[in-house]
Amino acid sequence: MSAAREVRADFDRASIVVYQAYADAIADVAVAQQKFGPPFSLGRMTWIKPSFLWLMERSNWGRKSGQERTLAVRIKRTGWEEALAGAVLTSYEPQVHGSQDAWRKAFDAAPVIVQWDPERTLRGAGLPHDSIQVGLSRAIIQRFVDEWTVSITDLTPLVTKLRKHLDDGRADQATRLLPKEAVYPVPPEIARRLGM
Repeated sequence: MSAAREVRADFDRASIVVYQAYADAIADVAVAQQKFGPPFSLGRMTWIKPSFLWLMERSNWGRKSGQERTLAVRIKRTGWEEALAGAVLTSYEPQVHGSQDAWRKAFDAAPVIVQWDPERTLRGAGLPHDSIQVGLSRAIIQRFVDEWTVSITDLTPLVTKLRKHLDDGRADQATRLLPKEAVYPVPPEIARRLGM
C-alpha cells in the first residue's frame, strides 16, 4: 500500500455524486426517467466512481465505444456507505484480511467489491493518491436503482467542452469547469475494511 487512499467526491449532507459512462441507449432512458431501466442490466456488475477525472481516463473522455455518454448519478450517502460497509477489496491485503483464505471467502460472497487505482490529472497522468472504484454486484444493483438514486445528470456536453479545451491547449480553462471534489469523511470502521 504505497499511495494514500482517499475518497474524493462531490457530496453534500445527504448525497454523493458517482460517475458512469454508457452508450446512448442506456443514457437516454436513465436521463429521461431519472432512473436506470432497460437496456441497463440488473444482472451484471456495475461500477460507480466518485472521481470525474478517473472516469475520463477510463472512457478516454467519452471516446471509447459504449462509453460515449457521461452520467453524474447522485445517490444517497446512506446507500453509498451501505455499499462500502459491505465491500471487499479486489485483492488480498494482509493488514485488512488476515489470511488469503479469509479474503477469498469474503470476496466470493461480497455484494460489493472495491479497487483502488491512482487518481488522474487532467492529462491522464497518475497522482500519488488512489481513487476508489466501487463494483455493485447483482445482489445490490436493484437497491442502487430503486432506493439510492436521487438524480441522473447527463454531463456529456461538459465532457465535449472540456475535451475541446484540452485539445486546444487550454488546460486552465478546462480545470475551472471540472466538478468540485473534496475528501469524503469515510467512517473509521469502513476505512479499515477498505485498507485506507
